[in-house]
Amino acid sequence: MRTVPLGPSGPAVPAVVAGMMRIDGKTDDEVRSLYSAARAADIDFFDHADIYGREVHGAERRFAEALRLTPSERAEIRLQTKTGIVREGPFFDFSFDHIVSSVDESLRALQTDYVDVLLLHRPDALVEPEEVARAFDALESAGKVRAFGVSNHTPRQIDLLKTAVRQPIVANQVQLSVAHAPTVAQGLAMNMETAAQATVLDGGGLIDYCRLEGITLQAWSPLQGTRSEGVFLGDPAYSELNSVIDRVADRYGVTPLAIAVAWIARHPAGIQTVLGTTTPSRVTEAAAGADIVLDRAEWYALVRAAGYTVP
Repeated sequence: MRTVPLGPSGPAVPAVVAGMMRIDGKTDDEVRSLYSAARAADIDFFDHADIYGREVHGAERRFAEALRLTPSERAEIRLQTKTGIVREGPFFDFSFDHIVSSVDESLRALQTDYVDVLLLHRPDALVEPEEVARAFDALESAGKVRAFGVSNHTPRQIDLLKTAVRQPIVANQVQLSVAHAPTVAQGLAMNMETAAQATVLDGGGLIDYCRLEGITLQAWSPLQGTRSEGVFLGDPAYSELNSVIDRVADRYGVTPLAIAVAWIARHPAGIQTVLGTTTPSRVTEAAAGADIVLDRAEWYALVRAAGYTVP
């Protein structure tokens, strides 16, 4: 498994992350099979959030109860979780009390003393950076969180946090796939007023900003498009894209899923792909894609087939 750096000076982490959002209804054996497939593919990074599951912290609890990791096994993996969304509203809460109490409950649910990475899940318009900084300092000094990041944040929202937060922002998890790529395509259409993709959806230059700041991008929903519900692989609404994906997959002797991951992994920003599947075989297929290096012609052919303008 190819690795990428986590943050400006952080450890090497796998280019594919196992997302645990959908495991709440799975049996112990199903969770173990998913986990084993990830580990066999050299994926040791598992993504959670407090709101995942039928109940708050439900997916975190299911993960711990099914696996019952020993301390030595826990030390072999990285656990990432998120906070900031209050599902009952919904509303967002980046207050000191909410962040700290949410992490404490995540630790109980995950049956661990620490999480490796904590992300602020979606931007809180009422954010007070000093409150976030106080929470981060308390969690770090207590040994409960080892690194901090954000999710779905624009460059300026990150800059605002950094006016008070002293820890490096190591990651920003955003929606990205070849069929949903405004963060990539917007820059390609710079100064082209007739190109719809020139519309700024990410605060402008998000990928470039993260590269400059050493922030690792994590791509959630890597198989989701914008034209219909569900994945774009095999969807008639993306017939041209699927035709190109199939052709490239045949060339490399892999599945279309692997090419969808390879497109993300090819970007020099060193983007992690966050899988949402609960099917072990698809984890294996996706992992194979991280080690494929598409050439420029293949990568741009996929961009064009997805409907984006390549001037």
